[in-house]
Parts: sequence; structure tokens; C-alpha cells
Amino acid sequence: MKNTNCIEELKKEFDAYAEMYVPEGLDREEQLRMYSIMWVMRKFEEAVKPLWMANKVHGYYHPYITEEAIATGIITQLKRSDYVGSTHRGHGHLIAKGGDINKMMAELFGKEEGYNKGRGGSMHISDMSIGMLGATGIVGAATAPAVGSALKSWIKGTDDVTVVFFGDGGANAGSISEAMNMAAAWKLPVVFVCENNQWAIATDFARVTGEQDLYKRGIGFGIPSCRVDGYNIYQIWDTAKTAIARARAGEGPSFIECKTMRMLGHHATDDSWYRDMTVCDKYWEIEPIKRMGEFLVENKIATPEELEAIEAEAIKQVEASIDYADTQCHEPSLDTFYDYIYADGEVIK
Repeated sequence: MKNTNCIEELKKEFDAYAEMYVPEGLDREEQLRMYSIMWVMRKFEEAVKPLWMANKVHGYYHPYITEEAIATGIITQLKRSDYVGSTHRGHGHLIAKGGDINKMMAELFGKEEGYNKGRGGSMHISDMSIGMLGATGIVGAATAPAVGSALKSWIKGTDDVTVVFFGDGGANAGSISEAMNMAAAWKLPVVFVCENNQWAIATDFARVTGEQDLYKRGIGFGIPSCRVDGYNIYQIWDTAKTAIARARAGEGPSFIECKTMRMLGHHATDDSWYRDMTVCDKYWEIEPIKRMGEFLVENKIATPEELEAIEAEAIKQVEASIDYADTQCHEPSLDTFYDYIYADGEVIK
């Protein structure tokens, strides 16, 4: 049930808050598809932590919970041949690009059938068949290679677009400024997306960031830039539609700051002792799945029963992925310990 008083408080406190609306060109079918994708992301992430605690999932795990609207609103508009540069918090990016959650779960389990043969784990998943350039555990490191990807599209004369994600912590990496400058100078087909969840591990971004409107950094390089409500999938979709179209038409890069709030710890065992988590309580009133669901029902776009069925289907898919990874996949053989270190075959041209 919607807490109206809480939302009114947020409108004053959360400077990126924007009212929901259905953009031109976004039909009912696509809205429900996006709602479904967000639920798959949510259920996948909710399932991983207990698996990690049970020592079935290995390595670090950084939940994307309550940030689902960002990846969904942007990446679902891309073609299969378009590219995505991801982050350490990147499960949602892969799901939005059409990745196989069975293979992703197998990768988290460290199984041979995983995306990277069980060698990469949560922070290094890639799938070149769908343009997923790969996640990285190095903060901000995907941006320069993503500009290289956009340069490749420009050289080859294709209309392929690259979208690259980074956080408020990554925004302070020097390589991102260098990448934005080159992209602007050469009008490369890339969209820079800053997922500003306001915390870089245990550091409040306001303590280490001079200009706190991060989108203004893009303006400094002559890049069309804006900030959107990271909980509002409709505004994100509408803004990304323009940015992607600009890039595809050869008009150069755009910068979108998606402002949100990290509602959980940085990783699976982070209890957030360094921050007042009660601040997050009211933000659960506008988390993207709840907010979109209420909007769909209020505007008679979908019924509660339809939305419940979508959630149930997401649970079913994630449970199937766990069963696949746990019972049908195999541990890598020690005989393959040194495999996959160097590329085989011809150089990709």
C-alpha cells in the first residue's frame, strides 16, 4: 500500500524525484516485459545471498537490488549487436541484455557450464554473442574499453551503440574523464551512464565529490547530459531513447546520471555499520518494482493478478537456474587449470 505522506517527504528530500508518465512509443507489451525483467533481476539477487552464505556461490557478490530500473530502462532498447560495458554490480546489466540466467548462476557456482567456465565469477561475466563486453572488479575500468568499442563501430561504419555503466565512486576515476573527452572530440556512439547510488563502499560520495551534480561533468566536455530519477523506469526509458538515437545517428555521446540510493550493504557481508540505514526506510516506498507496479494498476495498464503472475514466473525461472547450477553442472577439472589464459585461434579483426 502506498504511503502518501512518505512520498511527499521524499519529493522534498530526493532532488531527482520525477513523476511517472508513459512516454510516447512505449506500449503495454513492452511495459510488462520491462516489469518482468526487473522481477527476474530482483529474484536472482535475492536468491544469491543465501547461496553465498551456504558456500555454494563463491567470490564477492554485490546486489543490484532497487537499481533494476536503470539497466532495464536503458539496455532493453539496445539491439543484440550493440555493446554494454558493466561493473562489479552487473548481474542486472546482463539480464537486461538478454543473458542466460542459467549460465550466470552456473558461473557464480564456479561451474564449467558458466559464462566464463566458472573462472570469472560474479564480477567478470561476459557474453560477446550479445555484446556484453564484460563486468570488471576494477572501479570505473569499463569506460575506456567501452569508448574503444564505440570507436570500432565508428571505424567500421556500423550504427552499433555502446552503453557503459559506472558508479559515483567510479566517476572520480581519471580514465573516465579521458574517455569522455575522446568520445566527445570524435563524436563516438557511446552513452555514459552513472548509477549514482551515493555510496562507494563505505564512502559517502558527498564527502569526496566537489560538484555533486555528476551529470555536469559531461557538460564540461560538451556532451549533452542530464540527471534522472533512478527509481522511475519511465523517465529513464524516455531519456535513454533520445541518447541512444543520438549515438546511432552519429551525433555523438550522451551522459545520463541516474540518481538512486544503495539500499543494502556494498557486498554480501557488509552490514553498513558506517551509515544510518534508517535513511533508506522511506526510499523503499519508491523502489522501482513497487513503484512501477502501482503505476500499472492505477492507470489500468495491468491488473494485480497479471503482476502477481509475472512475479511468480520470475521466481520459477530463478529456481530453475539454481537447480541447473547445483545439480546439472560440473566442477572444472584440475586438468584444465591452465586453460583459457591465452586466446586460441586467429586474432579478431
